[in-house]
Amino acid sequence: MAKSRVAVVVGGGIGGLTAAVALHQRGWQVTVLERAATLAPVGAAISLAPNSLRALDVIGAGEEIRDLAAWQGDGGLRTPRGRWLSRTDADAVAARFGGPLVLLHRATLVATLAALLPPDTVRTGTPAALADPGDTDRPARVSVPGGELEAHLVVAADGIHSAVRRTLFPDHPGPVYSGFTTWRVVIPLPGVAFASHETWGRGRIWGSHPLKDGRVYAYAAALAPEGKHVPDERTELLRRYGDWHRPVPEILAAVRPEDVLRHDVHHLAEPLPALHRGRVALLGDAAHAMPPTLGQGGNQAIEDAVVLAYHCAGLPAYTAARLPRTTAVARKAVRTAHLVLATNPVAVAVRNTLIAALAAAGPALFLRSFDGIADWRPPHPPYAAVEARGTR
Repeated sequence: MAKSRVAVVVGGGIGGLTAAVALHQRGWQVTVLERAATLAPVGAAISLAPNSLRALDVIGAGEEIRDLAAWQGDGGLRTPRGRWLSRTDADAVAARFGGPLVLLHRATLVATLAALLPPDTVRTGTPAALADPGDTDRPARVSVPGGELEAHLVVAADGIHSAVRRTLFPDHPGPVYSGFTTWRVVIPLPGVAFASHETWGRGRIWGSHPLKDGRVYAYAAALAPEGKHVPDERTELLRRYGDWHRPVPEILAAVRPEDVLRHDVHHLAEPLPALHRGRVALLGDAAHAMPPTLGQGGNQAIEDAVVLAYHCAGLPAYTAARLPRTTAVARKAVRTAHLVLATNPVAVAVRNTLIAALAAAGPALFLRSFDGIADWRPPHPPYAAVEARGTR
């Protein structure tokens, strides 16, 4: 019997778990090393666009995730006083991009992915460091407490502050502050019905979305100096958004200080020279961290994972397939952040007028900004999930 190919995935987030599942389905022996004590994600909800849902189809998880989703794309864009600038139609999204836009809790997605792996694949509470990236004539080596692991492939999915990336590309400047901070909450909000929406103000945004389990996911972003957090972030949210349209005040009234997660946003302003070196491949935020203004960070990590599994025998092909695309998406996310968080009153008025005009012209025109992103399709089938079922 042929010796199994061994892969080590550093990082047990969404991208790392997707890569682990895709590689496992292609016959790899996979170990996932996660520094945290559990796989419970630090975060709230994630929006999945048609591109990442098609990537999840590759590993046989797409339909389950669609069924679990809370939000199927209806909603729109508003001003702080409540005026609708545009309305999003789920049918128009599906018609243009071949599928829905959905929203679900990150923990749900993580649990779904982890369930597709054999028992004991994931080792939590296990910090890891790259000891040797390997080459064609030697395996890669990863240091863990008590020893080292050798692998034919190491997948670095260790986030925006990736230690593996620093080891591979020590001269790269790393992440920079994007100029704004974010808040996120997931709370129960019984008796308050509303349509999903994102609201754009001057240098501030707010989003509210109902989840399938009856809770509400809300997020906010605002221009702010880096690191200037306050002890009670709920008070800060009230100060910035308390007089915005309903249901924002009702959501804030139900929030406790301990419900609020706040993070300053960083991104890789300078693309990496490659997404691999030796036997190591980078994916997700470790490879191309971007602002969340297109909602594509997690989506691109899922894309990375299935493309990496497809090109695992030749990592230069992985870089060739992913680096141009992720660089383009990341740059568009930066440009979108500048638009969304504009502060000049004239620029804001022009922005809102153009958005309303585009929306009035029809959903196809308004959705055009996601052409080339949401319409992405994974490498040609047969998919890994299909191949795996065929060998049983």
